[in-house]
Amino acid sequence: MTAKHSTNYVLHASSNRFYWEGNGQLSIKTFSGGQARYKAKNGWFAVEEDRYLLLNEGPYTLEIDEHSALESFCLFFKNGFAGEILRSLTESTDVMLTDPFKERESLGFFEQTYPTTRRLSSQITAFKANLTTLAHDPLGYEEHFHRIMHTILFGQLDTLREVDTLPSIRRSTREELYRRVSTAHEYIRAYYHQPLQLKDIAQIACLSPNHLLRTYAQLYGTTPHQHISEYRIRKAKLLLDRLDYSITDISFDLGFGSPVSFSKIFRQHVGVSPLQYRKLVIMDKK
Repeated sequence: MTAKHSTNYVLHASSNRFYWEGNGQLSIKTFSGGQARYKAKNGWFAVEEDRYLLLNEGPYTLEIDEHSALESFCLFFKNGFAGEILRSLTESTDVMLTDPFKERESLGFFEQTYPTTRRLSSQITAFKANLTTLAHDPLGYEEHFHRIMHTILFGQLDTLREVDTLPSIRRSTREELYRRVSTAHEYIRAYYHQPLQLKDIAQIACLSPNHLLRTYAQLYGTTPHQHISEYRIRKAKLLLDRLDYSITDISFDLGFGSPVSFSKIFRQHVGVSPLQYRKLVIMDKK
């Protein structure tokens, strides 16, 4: 075990173009001002401002390709830390008093992006705001890691409830199926702007196309195609707010075949054409 892996630490930085690959410990990744992309053992991930990525210990790559500075705030947890916190939440008081320093094996989480809850957001904001002062306050520094790990562990309960909605008698089978469908979902979130095909997404998830469709709809309440359309329309609204992007540029940047198909699909989802939407946004700003 390296010295770094035996320590909780924070990486707080700004970058517009960056690439890194190597081994990391259990961590959460948060960003503001843009998007970062990760490739890990279990898939591809895009991390935006309203979500965080939870990665287990192991190899991964990070790529940032932004025109403006992207702020990262990433927390790395020492080996056994999550297990230690979980033990304090699940063991009886008698057991904790008898053996308070018993080592626990490292926990394995579901690697994926998660919505940043209000509670976690406030904890991260407080940690970030006081980071300079905490450099000289090791006790306060460590307490932030404990609070944030508590929140992450409680958040996993929601994930386990999702796992239990999947059809299988064995818990291990449900968890494996969840991981595979989640891999497909994260890939869609990361590459919705590219021309994706069902067979390719299914292959990435190691599921048959039909099995993926059925389970994806059961888990997320929608189909992969519908999710891709939702992500494209959501991104299109943000780009239409920027006058330096033409309708044609937005069409091709988001994977639409042509401005005509973009306009048609946008109208179906929003009720107005992209050009009409842009005019309404401009009027609201005046």
